[in-house]
Amino acid sequence: MPAQAQRRQLPKLSTRAAFVPATLNEESRTVELTWSTGSQVRRFDWWEEREWIEELSLNPTHVNLDRLNSGAPLLANHSNWSLTDVLGVVEKAWIQDGEGRALVKFSERAEVLPIIADVKGGILRNISVGYTIKKLERQPELQDGLPVYLAIDWEPMEISLVTIPADPGAQVRSEGETYSVTIINIEDTAMPGQVEEKPNETRGAAPTATVTVDNKVDEVAIRADAAKNERFRVTEIRRFGAMSRSSDVEINDFIERGIDFDTAKAAMLENWSKKVDAETTRSDASVTTDEKDKFISAGVNAICGRAGVDKMDGANQFRGMRMTEIAKLCLERAGVPVMGMDERDMVKRAFTTSTSDFPVLLENAIHKTLLAAYAIAPDTWSRFCATGSVTDFRAHNRYRLGSFGNLDSLTENSEFKNKSIPDGEKSSITAGTKGNIINVSRQTIINDDLGAFIGLAQMFGRAGRRTIEADVYALLASNPTMPDGVALFHADHDNLASSGAVVSVATIDAARVAMSKQLDISGEDFLDLTPAVWLGPKSFGGAARVVNDAQYDPDTANKLQMPNRVRGLFRDVVDTPRITGTEWYTFADPNDAPVIEVAFLNGEQEPFLESEQGFDVDGMRLKVRLDYGVAAMDYRGAYKNPGAAS
Repeated sequence: MPAQAQRRQLPKLSTRAAFVPATLNEESRTVELTWSTGSQVRRFDWWEEREWIEELSLNPTHVNLDRLNSGAPLLANHSNWSLTDVLGVVEKAWIQDGEGRALVKFSERAEVLPIIADVKGGILRNISVGYTIKKLERQPELQDGLPVYLAIDWEPMEISLVTIPADPGAQVRSEGETYSVTIINIEDTAMPGQVEEKPNETRGAAPTATVTVDNKVDEVAIRADAAKNERFRVTEIRRFGAMSRSSDVEINDFIERGIDFDTAKAAMLENWSKKVDAETTRSDASVTTDEKDKFISAGVNAICGRAGVDKMDGANQFRGMRMTEIAKLCLERAGVPVMGMDERDMVKRAFTTSTSDFPVLLENAIHKTLLAAYAIAPDTWSRFCATGSVTDFRAHNRYRLGSFGNLDSLTENSEFKNKSIPDGEKSSITAGTKGNIINVSRQTIINDDLGAFIGLAQMFGRAGRRTIEADVYALLASNPTMPDGVALFHADHDNLASSGAVVSVATIDAARVAMSKQLDISGEDFLDLTPAVWLGPKSFGGAARVVNDAQYDPDTANKLQMPNRVRGLFRDVVDTPRITGTEWYTFADPNDAPVIEVAFLNGEQEPFLESEQGFDVDGMRLKVRLDYGVAAMDYRGAYKNPGAAS
């Protein structure tokens, strides 16, 4: 029987390899490694629940080294979540003596230097190569009773330094997206990888022909499979024809002419698209929401409505549905038969079928919940800090120029004098990443546990807001050193009271006077700053409001009605339990004289959500991250009083 070719999907794979420490060049930070010896590896097909043997051909014509030789990354444990995961770069790769070899160069970053030292000492010696396979060839001989597939068209994608090398008996699979692979010379039903479900396709390929184990042709089995394949073709064409509103004449024509399902489906989709365009085209050029978007929006509204996060639309088609019922509806829309399927398999297919809307629907519901919780979570930092933006994770400088002072006087015939450009000051701020992962398991969906499902998202939203709050107050309490080598609040900066005192008209007025006397960077002129925000502990907040609002000085010893000379000085009084001592502060408006800045990556102030179907989690993993940095910018716009017990 001639060789058959099939299309399947596999995840990106990895296999172990090793450094050659003796080749380490510390000056150039390069080292040679062997990234593959072509050894056989046992793999497991999670869909068919069977094992198979993978072997990588190191015939130079079978390995595509373009990616490695184009500067592929040297990563830490196959991680690509952050730029700091990149340890170096592949300078060149080649095949020699039946082995895949490469020369890699480490980064000059300070945090990479200890890694280079451990490589030199032989402590870190394990590496792993991540790769994709385009074509597998079934080998005639079995290995330990398992079919062997030789990769005859594959491509290394990256090389990673790992703590534990991949075990030949249970290979580590990277968590990247799946990709198509061609398998030739299939001689039994053992099929590595997932059955492919191509984008915009309702089901996978038709069942493959069954061949006896001894490789002799079983004509009865072949005829039975041929009949089964024909029934599959006819059924799928009729089913998809009904979904796409194709006419009976069109459907019967595909069947009678023997057109395969993929070709028929593509033609019906094209015709359906033309019909939809014709129906929705109006003279007023109105734009309507796509039907798929409406479906997902309705599902999100139903989930959030049941959880109390959103108001339920009375006309919502999902109203009253359990999570498993929504999963079933998503599968039916994707063309997957669900009759007789138990809840466990149904939810699994709803997560993993590429055309299923279920993962998108869940992600949108969690994202909506997370952002809602983040938006309403209270904070105080935004009331006295400046908000900025940075474009990447490097240190970003903030420059402040000096002034020229006053203009020089001129006599009748005198010349204009040159004025030198005053020196300025600079500070810097660096953004970092904070986040966590949420796991949405099949058990949560089957149990219809909306409390756990939505509650996690709400907690992460509130945690994102609190994280920034905590970082700002931690910076304030640390009294950081400024670029001039002096602490933020210090007598040399004229912004620290010589002795602590309670909140009163007199002490606030002293802070006002001190801030108004701050000079510009060049020391040429007064900034004349005015306090706008009072900040202190909860125990002092009431007194601060009384002083700020009272018409008369509440601290007058003889209780005479002396006017309050600082009445209404503060536009905002911020008291917080995060300040645990007696110290209190006055801040100028952060738009006029920023003291502390919170900078967000590319100005994105809301948490970012990403999702993926996990191998180690039976369901979906959602990663929440927030990219920002906190730093002290200038000392002139704030004043600190160490405080005293009232």
